Amino acid sequence: MDKKKLVFLYIISSVIWIYGSNYLIEEFVPSPHIWIVERSKEILYIVVTGAFIYFSYSKQQELTDSKEDQKKLSTLINSMVDFVNFKDGEGRWIESNEFGLQLFGLENVDYRGKKDSELADYSNYHGDALRYCEESDEQAWMNGDITRIEEVLQMPDGTSRTFDTIKVPLFNPDSSRQGLVVIGRDITEKKEMAKRLAESQQKYKSLFEYSPDIVYMLDLAGTITNLNPYFDLITGYKREEWIGQSVTTFLPKKYKKFLPTFIQSVVGEVKPIMYEIKIPHRNEDPITLQCTSVPIIVNGKISGIIGYGRDVTTLRKTEERLRRTEKLTVVGELSASVAHEIRNPLTSLKGFVQLLQMENEKHQFYYRIMLDELDRINHIVGELLLLAKPQHLKFSTADIQKLLSDVISLLNTEAIYYNVQIVSSFPEEEIFIECEPNQLKQLFINLIKNAIEASSKEGSVEIAIHPAQGEQVMITVKDNGSGISKERLAKLGEPFYSSKEKGTGLGLTVSFKIVQTHNGTIRFNSQKNQGTSVDISLPIKQRLATAVSRTR
Repeated sequence: MDKKKLVFLYIISSVIWIYGSNYLIEEFVPSPHIWIVERSKEILYIVVTGAFIYFSYSKQQELTDSKEDQKKLSTLINSMVDFVNFKDGEGRWIESNEFGLQLFGLENVDYRGKKDSELADYSNYHGDALRYCEESDEQAWMNGDITRIEEVLQMPDGTSRTFDTIKVPLFNPDSSRQGLVVIGRDITEKKEMAKRLAESQQKYKSLFEYSPDIVYMLDLAGTITNLNPYFDLITGYKREEWIGQSVTTFLPKKYKKFLPTFIQSVVGEVKPIMYEIKIPHRNEDPITLQCTSVPIIVNGKISGIIGYGRDVTTLRKTEERLRRTEKLTVVGELSASVAHEIRNPLTSLKGFVQLLQMENEKHQFYYRIMLDELDRINHIVGELLLLAKPQHLKFSTADIQKLLSDVISLLNTEAIYYNVQIVSSFPEEEIFIECEPNQLKQLFINLIKNAIEASSKEGSVEIAIHPAQGEQVMITVKDNGSGISKERLAKLGEPFYSSKEKGTGLGLTVSFKIVQTHNGTIRFNSQKNQGTSVDISLPIKQRLATAVSRTR
């Protein structure tokens, strides 16, 4: 009702009251009491009129406040970037913000008082989503508490948007349904970022877990914070044993003092630091690691060190073998020129000594010494020529037991001279291999003779042929001498390196070359005061291409 009608009604009712009440007073009230009744009537009119005016003003104020609150609420929810919706206990829409109306395409629809299923007929793309809202609303009512769900909304451009929706059911004191508040926040970008972060983490995890090198992480105190599975494979240790331990417990003593400087270098220079270290395998064999370390930077601050260690043990051994091969090549080239120059005057010297020996009986002892030394020079020259002269090998099939038996028979006299016993252990079945028999004899003579000379008095030299396994046969020569140190063991086979007083080192150099030309391997194992064993592995059959190339 508008204000004009309200004033007109007030005037009419006032006129009726005044004239009507005056008429009734004049007709029914005795004269002595008329004045009192009229005054009472006027007072009653004033009180009723004042009460009416006060009530009208209060209601008008409440209505104004309600409209103001509604305006504030509408401003608040329309400024939100979330979908906000108020429903009554029956699920009918009461109020929705502009974002929600735009989201469902209901900007020009009179939505108030309608349910989701009714509004679905007005939405071109989101009918199914609106109908599903009724189902999820019912679930929130059944839960009786705040319900949180993720809803996916298909957009007209073919994309989809994910909403984190919160539904708050409201109940009357008698537990009947009062209303439902729905708030939906668009988390599409958040979900996409979380997905990308998860994918990125999986990539880095794959890089960490499946890297063929050791990947390690250290804090700034040098404590190991993480290791990848290849640490177990390369070192033989379990990574769980070392995570949380200081890296100094794992490093050899000679590296420990450099750890603070290393950490300071990585942190200070903020660039990759490359270095190479040797660490022990669980079986105590040395491992060579080529490491690269970089700082871990989080929020602009260095929090630790990450790096990888590549196992280059095999590579370094190969390089060492190449260096030895180069040395042999150099020795061979040098030997070819020196040996021929030595032999010519050597022949003359030996001839003149023999002539003097026949003509002068007085100094036979000295002549004998001179001839022995000349023979020794001739033997050394022969070994030099063996290294220098290209060998035209012709492989044939030979019984390895017979070759070793012949060598043992030849060296028995020398063994008796040194008071050493030769003990052989051969399998019952014959083992035939493709080889150059004379070269193998020379190989075994060199190794067994060294073992005899290295053995202690009344000691023994054990020679064993192991049963053939696959395409290889292994021969072991073992003595019980004083052994060889690790430093000297690493230099075995180098030309002119020998532990003997008059040795040249060429015997083992020749031995290494013979094994190499037979496509085999030779390995020395020795410990101080526990003797030395040599394992020679030879193929039973030579590769055809190799055999043909060496007979040309």
